[in-house]
Amino acid sequence: MLIDARLLIAATLMATGLAAAAPAVAAVSPAVGKALNAAAAAARSRNAGGVAAAIGQARAAANTAEEKQKTAQMAGYAFTAVGQYGQAAAALQQIGAPCGQLGPLYYRAGQLDKAVSIAKSCGGEASQILVAQSYTRQGNHKAAIAAYNKLIASNGPKALYMENLAGAQYKSGDKKGYLATTTRLIKSDPSPARWKVLLTELQGHNMRSEAKLALYHLMLTTGTLARPQDWQDFAKLAMINGQAGVAKAALDKTGGGTDQMSQKLAAAAAAGIAREGAGAVKMSSSPATAFKGGNAYLSLGDYPKAIAAYDKAIAANGPDAQYARVFKGIAATRSGQKAAAVAAFKGVDEKSGMAEIAGLWSLYATTRG
Repeated sequence: MLIDARLLIAATLMATGLAAAAPAVAAVSPAVGKALNAAAAAARSRNAGGVAAAIGQARAAANTAEEKQKTAQMAGYAFTAVGQYGQAAAALQQIGAPCGQLGPLYYRAGQLDKAVSIAKSCGGEASQILVAQSYTRQGNHKAAIAAYNKLIASNGPKALYMENLAGAQYKSGDKKGYLATTTRLIKSDPSPARWKVLLTELQGHNMRSEAKLALYHLMLTTGTLARPQDWQDFAKLAMINGQAGVAKAALDKTGGGTDQMSQKLAAAAAAGIAREGAGAVKMSSSPATAFKGGNAYLSLGDYPKAIAAYDKAIAANGPDAQYARVFKGIAATRSGQKAAAVAAFKGVDEKSGMAEIAGLWSLYATTRG
């Protein structure tokens, strides 16, 4: 879900530890010693070609077991220093290097099947991380889910592990599992920082415009909208869905802007507010347009009338009914009606394309205050 490097700190330290200092060259023939010294010098200057040439010479000259051992150790150091992680791992594996060194090197080389195989034989938290992240990089999300669950069972529900588990669940289509994991995260830490991690990640997922608009409303409510482009995207989606007042408020957060797009949006929002204010009563009176009426009232901040209009759209059970449930819940949340909000969110059909955002809104409503 998030950043490989954050999960692989321990593994990376083990791998880069190989490059901290060149292994000592002793008890080898002059030919081997000269080649190994040349490899060390090439590694220090990050000369990949020089490393390969010098290690080749050392291998050709090495005759004794100790010379072969020293050559392999130098190969591990020198190839790691120049970023040739696969060659470093292969050399070290020949001399029985520990799995804690080999797994991270194969991972960094992109040889993920080898990384998984070695890490599984190694055990420990760092190796479990390596397995989970390797599956994630391969796009094997079901295997990643199993690996993260094992990691959590062995080492506790650390936030970063839970975040990555949630990402794997979402990508695999396990929406129930995703919501269960995010619920655990938020219940343990409902801070704006936690919501920001969760909702910023969700921004990158494909969803219908109504769901994305509800997501932006939740980001606004949780204080996690910050970037000017997010405010502008929020305004565009609000305009598309007949919430011109929301669009204007979002544009105001960006300072208006002098570019042509911002000016057009601002003009459209101003015209939309007048139009929606005049048409809200008429739209709300018909079940066929009640959802639009609810959006107009939500945009104007008249939450009781918005809820009444959404109720009419829900009762009609038309094509907008599921959207109306979500935005009724938002209006109820904003007006302090927690029970009504949760009931609206929980009534959303799981196949509607709105269930994930409804679940997150329900989570917010149940954890606030």
